[in-house]
Amino acid sequence: MNKVMTRNSTTRPAPSRPGGRPPVRHDTRRPGGTPRRTAHGPGGTGTTAPPTASGRAATVPQPRPTDLFADRLLSVLSGQRPVHSMLGHTVGRAYDELARLAARGPLRTRGTRPVVRDIGYFVPRPGAIEAFARIGAGDQLRAMAFRLECGPDHRWRCTAVELGGPRPPRADDD
Repeated sequence: MNKVMTRNSTTRPAPSRPGGRPPVRHDTRRPGGTPRRTAHGPGGTGTTAPPTASGRAATVPQPRPTDLFADRLLSVLSGQRPVHSMLGHTVGRAYDELARLAARGPLRTRGTRPVVRDIGYFVPRPGAIEAFARIGAGDQLRAMAFRLECGPDHRWRCTAVELGGPRPPRADDD
């Protein structure tokens, strides 16, 4: 049996609008349009939101590249993501070093999942960031360092990765 919705004849018809157009929805909860992206600070980005009631544009903070890369590197080094997920985000030797580190599983833990506790960075020149992250898993604290460089396409890529401890000798240093 198919039900058909009908109007109740006892209700008033809606008043007609000039031009025959239906009424416009005035919902303040919906966004006005796509926000523009703007750069803020040495490594941070922000999104400019539509103007507020006062007429000024509100800025919605976006995570810095250092924050994003620290989380991505941690997820690879702790075995939560595969190494190849960083292919488009690393350049040169950084991918090889990341693959070597991930094979050892230095941040894999039993029980407590490792988290990024703190991130610091230094900007040696425009378009380059050298960052460190403190990684905690329970009572254990580890250090991770990485370098990011901004390419001609304005995308940040990791160019070096190190974990706390002595560096292994490179093959080309013979």
